[in-house]
Amino acid sequence: MSIVTGETQKKVTTAAHVTSELRKFAFHLYRHTMDHTSSTSPLSVFRYCPRCGSTQFVTHNFKSKRCEQCGFEYYFNAAAAIAAVVVTADGYLLTARRSREPAQGTLDLPGGFVDAGETLEQAVVRELREETGLSVTPRRWLLSLPNRYVYSGLAVATVDSFFLCDTDTSQPMHAQDDVSQLQWLKLEEVRPEEFGLDSIRQAVTRIKEMPLSQLLDKQ
Repeated sequence: MSIVTGETQKKVTTAAHVTSELRKFAFHLYRHTMDHTSSTSPLSVFRYCPRCGSTQFVTHNFKSKRCEQCGFEYYFNAAAAIAAVVVTADGYLLTARRSREPAQGTLDLPGGFVDAGETLEQAVVRELREETGLSVTPRRWLLSLPNRYVYSGLAVATVDSFFLCDTDTSQPMHAQDDVSQLQWLKLEEVRPEEFGLDSIRQAVTRIKEMPLSQLLDKQ
C-alpha cells in the first residue's frame, strides 16, 4: 500500500497544473502559427472525403477533419524539412537564392523536404548535393523551428531542422534544382530580413548571435 502525504499530493497537483498550462500554451501557439481557417489550409480546401468522396467531410477538431460517411480521419500534421548551416573557419555562411515560389528571389539556406524512408541527416546530404553539387557531412543538429510553406495553393505545415555541416570548400559548386544562385556571405554582413521564409529568417538571426567558435565546434 502506498501512502500519499500532503506535500506529495501538492507536488502532484502542481505538476498536473503545469502540464495543463503547457498543453494550453501549445494549443495557442499551434493555432497562432498555422491558421487552419485560411483559404490555403488543407482543412479548408479539402471538402470531400479522400476515401469515399462523401461531402460529409466535417471538422473533427482544430487540426483534423472526419468523414461521417466512412469514418476516415485526416490530420493536418507537420512535414519534416531540413536546412544546412555551412560556415567556414573565416566566418562565411553558404547562402542560396530561391528560384521558385514561395519567396522566389529571396535568400535561403540550402535544404528541403525529407523524403519518405530518409533520416534527417540523409536528407541534408541529398539536398545539398541536389542544390549545390557539394558533398557535405552533417556535424550536429543545431535547432528546429516551425514554418508555413504555401505550395500549389496549399499551406504545408513544416518543422525545419537546422544542421551544422562540414564541406571541402575547394569543391566546385553549382546552383541547381530550386536554387538560382549560391553565395558565401560574411556572417556579420548577413541581413536576416533578406531571407524570405520565416523559419530561415529566425534561424539566421539566431546563428548571427552565436560565437563563431560555437559554430565551428566539432564536439
